[in-house]
Amino acid sequence: MRPVPRLATFIAVFGMAVCLPAQDKKKDPDQIGNRDVSKGVNFYSIPKEIALGKQLAQQVIATNRVIDDPIISEYVNRVCQNLARNSDARIPLNSTVIQGEQVNALSLPGGYLFVNTGLILTAGSEAELAGALAHEIGHIAARHGTRQATKQEIASLSTVPLIFVGGWAGYGARQAAGAMIPMSYLKFSRAFESEADLFGLEYMYKAGYDPNGLVDIFEKIDSMGRRKTGMVSKLFSDHPPTGDRIIAVQKDIQELLKGQPQYVVNTSEFETVKDRLLALENARKVDPAEQNRPTLRRPPAPKLSKLSKSIGHPIA
Repeated sequence: MRPVPRLATFIAVFGMAVCLPAQDKKKDPDQIGNRDVSKGVNFYSIPKEIALGKQLAQQVIATNRVIDDPIISEYVNRVCQNLARNSDARIPLNSTVIQGEQVNALSLPGGYLFVNTGLILTAGSEAELAGALAHEIGHIAARHGTRQATKQEIASLSTVPLIFVGGWAGYGARQAAGAMIPMSYLKFSRAFESEADLFGLEYMYKAGYDPNGLVDIFEKIDSMGRRKTGMVSKLFSDHPPTGDRIIAVQKDIQELLKGQPQYVVNTSEFETVKDRLLALENARKVDPAEQNRPTLRRPPAPKLSKLSKSIGHPIA
């Protein structure tokens, strides 16, 4: 057999190396923190984005009831900060819990994250809540808000509807904020939503949570959407259908994540906060006006004779 010339071997190997696709760092959880996931055209510097986010956040706070219970707010902030430490975010994270029945969370430019009480109450475990929060942190880390606004500015969209539609999982309307914030900072493209799903999955995995928590919360939202006509994700063309996102997340779990001997699924703190929030919600539903009304008591019913008890009819 004639030996293959060294030059030919080199060319063949070099050619194969060139043809092999470069590893996508976005799909490598081990690269978290050493990759720039916010690359793209962006007219907003980070200081400008933070200032903008602060202004928008003030509008949200001014038009919503903030849950100031220290146990609830500190717990949510602790979960958020843990996820942020295991993310690509280069902007400090600020989390706030607001009263709202919608299963939703809202991320604004500059690291501002608002969590609806409805999301906490719907989540069945801390891993499910972490999955939802990690998705929003994915939007923040990738700076999707200002990048989306930049795209719309480039496209010369002179008027932007000032209404809330869409959501972190494509479920319901962005009623969580209730403020008149341009959709250019909120309504993400299909690509951005899918990217936030991927990043959120990686961040919760890196933080030690069971990645199936994201699948579980997605399935709950999908089920709720089916029961409530008009509230499903397909209503908004710029958000991937929830069913499709479930499939994509399950595929990423199998292909991208390494199996761990154990994950955090739930904690006693989550159950304590959920119980405390339920108590606050029930107390809020009591009308103060009803409390001030006099209480009317009926006189006790007459005692029944032994005969009437045996027959089952009261004494006439």
